[in-house]
Amino acid sequence: MQSLPPCPLCQADYSWQDGDNLNCPSCGHIWSLSDGESQPEQLVVRDANGNLLEDGDTVTVIKDLKVKGSSSTLKIGTRVKGIRLVEGDHNIDCKIDGFGPMKLKSEFVKRG
Repeated sequence: MQSLPPCPLCQADYSWQDGDNLNCPSCGHIWSLSDGESQPEQLVVRDANGNLLEDGDTVTVIKDLKVKGSSSTLKIGTRVKGIRLVEGDHNIDCKIDGFGPMKLKSEFVKRG
């Protein structure tokens, strides 16, 4: 019996073959058997309105947000330039004038 490679995204060992593709039952990732080492899919992050965000975009905060570990509040309408998309719960890394480096959730921003 042929041993199939683990999933390139979640590293689960339970991959199964369907024709020329391999499938992961843990995370649902599908990759081609001929790829060998496949590249993980590009990170997809959407704003509060469903618009696709990309690295370097400018976004606007749509809700007053309390800054954890500080007594200050990030006000609605604050523009954030040059965002960077990351994996995780807070999927936007940025630097905000007057606040410094910060992580934001994409559900509290809109593009533009």
